[in-house]
Amino acid sequence: MPPPAPGRRTGIGRHKDGKGVRTLAVKAVGWARSFPISEGVRAARQWTAAHLASLPWNATAADTVHSVLLCVSELVTNAHLHAVGTAHLVLTWDGRCLHVSVADGDPRLPRSRNTGADAHATSGRGLGIVTALADSLDVHACHGGKAITACFRPAGGPDPHGADLRTG
Repeated sequence: MPPPAPGRRTGIGRHKDGKGVRTLAVKAVGWARSFPISEGVRAARQWTAAHLASLPWNATAADTVHSVLLCVSELVTNAHLHAVGTAHLVLTWDGRCLHVSVADGDPRLPRSRNTGADAHATSGRGLGIVTALADSLDVHACHGGKAITACFRPAGGPDPHGADLRTG
């Protein structure tokens, strides 16, 4: 079999550039699962907790773990209530930030709520909670629905991209 032409892919994580073989490093790990209404929010929290346990900062950043679990509950609940269907949950750890994405089949993006409108309201606070707990939040349309992604950077967590400039 002749060698591949320069610039052609030679295998997963490797390519031939004409000067030799380079190895490409993987810098992220992730998990994905769909949660129909019948499985409920509890299953999403338990699944998330099991995967968080494998991350290097799990034992040293308990506040972040609790924030992630609360946000998973809120986002999956919103997907079940407003999209009336399956919530697709994706967790991605890139060595710096845990990205928690929940996608659903409802193309309507969430509306901003007036936080002072009803101090006694028992609903309509989920996205506000996620916004308060996450380091960043992104809402975008995708695949006939929408995805909401919250990112969490654990204090004291490993940062292969340089010093962690946050305090606390």
